[in-house]
Amino acid sequence: MNSILETNETNFETDVIKSTQPVIVDFWAEWCGPCKMLAPVLGEIAAEQAERVKIVKVNVDENPALAQQYKIQSIPTLLYFVNGLVYERVVGVVSKKTIVSKLEAVATRAANLNLTNQSV
Repeated sequence: MNSILETNETNFETDVIKSTQPVIVDFWAEWCGPCKMLAPVLGEIAAEQAERVKIVKVNVDENPALAQQYKIQSIPTLLYFVNGLVYERVVGVVSKKTIVSKLEAVATRAANLNLTNQSV
């Protein structure tokens, strides 16, 4: 099952910013060779980690305002969002292990911040 969601400028806030799960956003384009190399890896992660993370794709050619808003200069670029905030940025093709380990680190950091904010 492919649980990668395609989003756009209209739905981005609902799909990413207001998500209760951590979200990895893949900024990509149809003509981008490295993006096509990364797609099956993201598909595996989406299937394996569906309860833990949402993976969302944004086509930069169809959504230039989002690409500009998040200062996407090269693709593929992965942004890791938790509670509507960007916690990590990875540019280029990276391994599945790297993506998952960054996800773990981001989730831990976000959980620690939430605990700190609740105790204040």
